[in-house]
Amino acid sequence: MVSALPRPRVPLTAVRRWYERELGWPTARGEPVELLTGVAFDVLEMPAEAGWAVLRQMPGTGPAALLGGHPCAPYGPGAAGCRAGSVPPGADGISRVDRPKILMLVAAGCAEELPGILEWLEWGTLVPDLTARGAGERMPAPSFPTSGPSSCAIGSREAALWVRPPEPGYEAENSLPVTGIGAGFGERGRAPDLVRLVSAAATECHRAQLLRARNDQTDRAGGDQPLAFSYASRMSAGTRPRSLTL
Repeated sequence: MVSALPRPRVPLTAVRRWYERELGWPTARGEPVELLTGVAFDVLEMPAEAGWAVLRQMPGTGPAALLGGHPCAPYGPGAAGCRAGSVPPGADGISRVDRPKILMLVAAGCAEELPGILEWLEWGTLVPDLTARGAGERMPAPSFPTSGPSSCAIGSREAALWVRPPEPGYEAENSLPVTGIGAGFGERGRAPDLVRLVSAAATECHRAQLLRARNDQTDRAGGDQPLAFSYASRMSAGTRPRSLTL
């Protein structure tokens, strides 16, 4: 049997050069290429099924990457030309660390604000899958974006893939979600306020968490039961979900 050849990788030097020269983002030395967070941007990290839902709700989140999953799951008009597929549900037997993730770029310094925002939204520790990478941390550097079907190729060997790539030629950092004066109005008026982004992300992370719990119960019981969604589950926990009112 003749085995198929793997898709050629983009040379690491070209990837590093693209980030450092075209975008001005610092990279860590060594291989594989990694982007330093906490300098030009921070990262919100969440399960892929929650991230796709947020991307569908918010067309202008700023750059976002998929880590460890399928690049062609549709989330909106930006998926045109990709083969339709489904997002891996994070089912039984897959650890939290190993599940595919969506990484959303936010303004530098926002990672430190995440715990406080979650407390203000009264989510607290109910969404452990919503985390952030900030100063002193890194994220895998996706191969720089390419046009055409190859950017949606199945079986990619890259550690991460852009699902909303950065656009060279302007200050990408100005379009990243942030809090404070001017929040929600990036350079092109598209990036949402960080609090609204965190609110949507927390809601979808909680939804995904409940879906996984229901699937576990269904598998064990051999039956089905209604899904208790965020408001009911939050009320039963004794907290009022402020994020649902934003």
